[in-house]
Amino acid sequence: MSQIKNLEGMSSDQLNQELAKGGKFVVYQYAISIIVMTFRRSSDIYFIKAGESSIKDGLGFSALSFVLGWWGIPWGPIYTIGALAANFGGGKDVTTDVIAALNAKQGG
Repeated sequence: MSQIKNLEGMSSDQLNQELAKGGKFVVYQYAISIIVMTFRRSSDIYFIKAGESSIKDGLGFSALSFVLGWWGIPWGPIYTIGALAANFGGGKDVTTDVIAALNAKQGG
């Protein structure tokens, strides 16, 4: 599993409290095109505390897609629009998957 961003200095108890208050784990999308090839990728996992905006951490990935994503035909524009929509929608919520993976790691 990738390193989870925004967890620095947070204990397990603090993490569980934040999750109970509405914290979540998200990933952001980005697209990069090189002439006829377009790559669609996901960022590392980011933890978003309850009450914080989940859009701010995705701005860099949106900017990357906006500058480098359009150029591959036909998938560049399609993937870029998809990445921008996902990121400005707060990223893809992967909280359930991360919690399941963490629980499996602790149990095994």
